[in-house]
Amino acid sequence: MIKRALVIVMDSVGCGHAPDAEAYGDTGANTLGHLYERIKNFRLPNLESLGLLGLLGKDSAKVIQDRYSAYRLTETSAGKDTTTGHWELMGFPVTEPFPTFEHFPEDLITELAALAGTRFIGNKVASGTEILAELGEEHVRTGHPILYTSADSVLQIAAHEEVFGLDRLQQLCRSARGILDRRGLKIGRVIARPFLGSNSTDFWRTGNRHDYSLFPGETVMNRLQGKSVEVIGVGKIADIFAGSGVSESHPTKSNQEGMEAIDRLWDEQRESPHFIFANLVDFDSLYGHRRDPEGYASCLREFDLWLGGFLGEINEGDLVVITADHGNDPYHSGTDHTREQVPCLVIAKGHILDAEPKVFSDVGALLERYFV
Repeated sequence: MIKRALVIVMDSVGCGHAPDAEAYGDTGANTLGHLYERIKNFRLPNLESLGLLGLLGKDSAKVIQDRYSAYRLTETSAGKDTTTGHWELMGFPVTEPFPTFEHFPEDLITELAALAGTRFIGNKVASGTEILAELGEEHVRTGHPILYTSADSVLQIAAHEEVFGLDRLQQLCRSARGILDRRGLKIGRVIARPFLGSNSTDFWRTGNRHDYSLFPGETVMNRLQGKSVEVIGVGKIADIFAGSGVSESHPTKSNQEGMEAIDRLWDEQRESPHFIFANLVDFDSLYGHRRDPEGYASCLREFDLWLGGFLGEINEGDLVVITADHGNDPYHSGTDHTREQVPCLVIAKGHILDAEPKVFSDVGALLERYFV
């Protein structure tokens, strides 16, 4: 039997504030709990069949049957962003927080501007929708790219695909990553944020976003490759890990494309052991940051409906884990991620879990034991 495993990260689907949430300003955050409490008739029957409801408000594992089990995981890394969450899931916790900025240093801006051949506008903390409403028209008029950041450790550059050019934007962001690395500025991600539209009322971000991540240390993915296990990234996994430990990558522009990629890869009859690692980002990028509870709930229902069909494709000997990387409670103040525990739903047909997952890195440890 060829071993195969799948980890699906429901980006930002937290299940209650973490023990240290107060330090992050996130006391009371509860992405899933608040959706269940406040969205009328909100149900996720397939996730619930794996034990999801038993996790809300509880710290202990709830075992549904010997092949399905559910846990709450706590992040130990310093931070609450995509990079720290995913890295820790793969066994590389971040002990020192990545730097964040309200404004980037002037000497850095000067170097970036010389590289771009034009000056930047912005250089402030803002949400993606706010910055386009404020500066999008100026960018279209002048061609000056928009530089901004958030509460996360990110340097984001927004530019109009037709006015500035997608290739030019991506090259600029690749070069910016190189500048940061040479300077020793360990900013988690440089993000290219392309958009289209003609004015502030109809600007919209396209699906051609690209992340340029800080390079991680050794992860479970690297060690699995050393054991001849193929590591297949779906969505922005290759971006998050700067390509390290990824044997092949299948980028996607939406949850729907991600689910289709999972179906296609799962159906392939590969002749070597393989691990599919998928990120579904729409929960976070389209609804969490925009504080849109109804949209978030609808997105979860769509995933749950897909999951209902996928569960029947899991065979004896397979390992499937459904988890998250942080929270993003659409009812919480602000527009940033929330420091939360996350669900960990494990389907291990034909296997007995020999340790109860408690922290993010236990997911990676489970994978390593599985592929022994």
